[in-house]
Formats: sequence, structure tokens, C-alpha cells
Amino acid sequence: MKNLVAGPLFWPIEQLQTTLKWYRDWLPSMPEDIYAFYLTAEVPAAEPFPEDIQGEKVCGLLWCYTGPEEQFEQYIQSARKVATPLFEYTGEMPYPALQSMFDALYPKGHQWYWKGDFVKELSDEAVAVHKQFGEVATSQSTMHLYPVNGAVHKKNEDETAWNKRDANWSMVIAGVDPDPGKVDILREWAYNYWKKLSPHNMGGAYINFMMEEGPERIKATYGDNYDRLQKI
Repeated sequence: MKNLVAGPLFWPIEQLQTTLKWYRDWLPSMPEDIYAFYLTAEVPAAEPFPEDIQGEKVCGLLWCYTGPEEQFEQYIQSARKVATPLFEYTGEMPYPALQSMFDALYPKGHQWYWKGDFVKELSDEAVAVHKQFGEVATSQSTMHLYPVNGAVHKKNEDETAWNKRDANWSMVIAGVDPDPGKVDILREWAYNYWKKLSPHNMGGAYINFMMEEGPERIKATYGDNYDRLQKI
């Protein structure tokens, strides 16, 4: 398998509005071999992160580039220009290395509270909500905006079970912590974050980003295809 160029780039959380507004316009205009999801997080207290930034609240990108390695510099340079990165750790690696890059930070048995939505547009109002909740609730909590583009947009909504073909991102808000005593903190942060964003989003979510949220959320996920799935 061909290697790819991947890894994280972090900005200080104070740069969230600036970088997220840039990202919403920049990413959809990129060729299909450049992929980067947007995130908010806390820098883990582990290698390869420098000790002087461990525990810092950040926003950033996780890159996955499948094109010619020598062309990657022009794309990451765009991110450097919008705001000075706090940390970069990108390089050539096999795809499985990218998939497992953060596994050790999330061992089994931790407390999780998920909320998700499909997103068509990142309005200024939505960006303001991301800024409001951008400082994550606990050291393992996070928000990701995964691009939904490329081949996804080349199918009609009735060609497969999934019909949010006009989505541009799949968002997940994950409250995570090893301490059962922090369950209420995780839930409050993730739910309130999602609730304030939901009027700006499409409704429905990637099923793996949902908890027991009732039949209406499932119907919203599959839209007009829901009845066909019931018949199957």
C-alpha cells in the first residue's frame, strides 16, 4: 500500500474563529487527495507533544494527504499563514499508522458521551458557538468536523441508504474521561454544545456518533430513505 502524508497541526484555542472561518472556505476548494479534519482538544501529556504545551487547549487539523509528497508543503503552508501553529507533527506514514495514532490515549472503559450532526454550512453564528464551547470539558474530550466530500457528492440521495449527500461535514462532540464522577460534566458540555449548534446543522448524524436518542433522530439521519429501509 502507498504511504500517505499525515499528522496533526495545532493552533492556540484563541485562534479558533480565525482558523475555522478559513477552513470552511479552504477545504471544500481543495482537490480530493487533500483531507484534513478540524478539531478542538487538549494537548495530551504524552510524546510526541512537547512538555511546555501539554495541557494547552487547542484547535487544529489532522491531515491525510494521498497525493505526491512534494506537493504537500503548499497545502500545509496555507494553514501556517492563517495563524502561527503551536505544534506540527506531519510526515510520511502507512495508513494504519494514522488510523491508530491516538489509540493509546483512549483505552477501553472510559466514560463517553457522544453527540453528532451532519453539517452543510459553517455560518458565522455556528463558528461563534464553536468558540463558546471550544475549551473542551476534560483532557480527553474533543470536537471533530470530518469532511464529507469527493465521491460522496457524486451519488444521488436515493442511490444508497444514506441520503445526506449534500452534507459537507460530519460533526462529533465527544465528552470523555476515565472518572465516572465526571459523567455529568461530560454530558452537560457535549449536550449543550450540540443543542446550541443544532439549529445551524442539517439534522441526523453518523450512526456511530449517536447514543439512544429516539426514533426521530434515526429518521432524520436517513430522511426520505427511512421508509425504504423499514420495508427491507
